[in-house]
Amino acid sequence: MASPLKCDLCSKPATVHLTQIVNNKVHKVDLCEECAQAKGVTDPSGFSLADLLLKASLAPEATLPAGVRCEQCGFTQNDFKKHGRFGCAQCYDTFKGMVEPMLDGMHKGTRHVGKVPQRALDRQSLHERLNRLETDLNDAIKSERYEEAARYRDEIHQVKQAFEQKPTR
Repeated sequence: MASPLKCDLCSKPATVHLTQIVNNKVHKVDLCEECAQAKGVTDPSGFSLADLLLKASLAPEATLPAGVRCEQCGFTQNDFKKHGRFGCAQCYDTFKGMVEPMLDGMHKGTRHVGKVPQRALDRQSLHERLNRLETDLNDAIKSERYEEAARYRDEIHQVKQAFEQKPTR
């Protein structure tokens, strides 16, 4: 069961979920009822999603020295606040102290580990095991270790049966 989303500002359970699409980029903010009311979320012209993201990310441990600017594109925190996005890939390193706490609050961590369905991982694991067993079987046959080869043959048969019994959906 997934844990409930936390408010991006105060970490209470979020009950208000905002999504803003600007230039085909999706920005999401999750707020508790109190923070949503305090930020004027009920008045669409009264808040900026980028402002909420920036404030959510600037916890005391996440503050950056004044005047921090991306060396590659010249973007500042105010530019992020104004546009709701960074200017280049280097900005993520420049503003790491601001981005990591924000991502940590929104996701399971701050490092992208990819998305691979569990069934695909299981299937890949079975294929790798099968390939390893077939290699071991061939080596055993070449070395005339027939009892060992018979064990590998039996294990290959079991792996193939397990693979055929796995549901594909």
